[in-house]
Amino acid sequence: MNKLLIITITTGVLLSNSVWAKDEILKFEITPLLQSSKAKEVLYDVPLYFADQAYAKTDRKLKGMTTSQKTNAFNKSAQEACEWAFLSAIKVFQLKAQREGMDAVVNITSNYKHHEFSSTTEFECGSGNIIAGVALKADLVKFSN
Repeated sequence: MNKLLIITITTGVLLSNSVWAKDEILKFEITPLLQSSKAKEVLYDVPLYFADQAYAKTDRKLKGMTTSQKTNAFNKSAQEACEWAFLSAIKVFQLKAQREGMDAVVNITSNYKHHEFSSTTEFECGSGNIIAGVALKADLVKFSN
């Protein structure tokens, strides 16, 4: 009977940990990440402009593009998991820009849980025990010749 009680209590404690799972919104720097070797390996040659950074005059704009990318955070630091999710989100925009014949991704802002965070230096990431996620909004532009 004692073994059954111990197993029941242990199972309850292990399952209750999911109730207390962390769910933090963290901020990380953009520039060092984009200059990293992992970014250079996965991203395309499509210019990126964050928040209100200035960019050249445009002929065409596709507004309101969104993406939400998640990654497995198990056995990774929050920063490592968030960086992979961010790079995945940026890559989605770059691929869409290429497919649409656009030149750049502009007005990039974080949009985690539909709360906009606009910064030229940082992005937001939701970090949990198992999953990390980045949600972004942006516009795609075709520069004037």
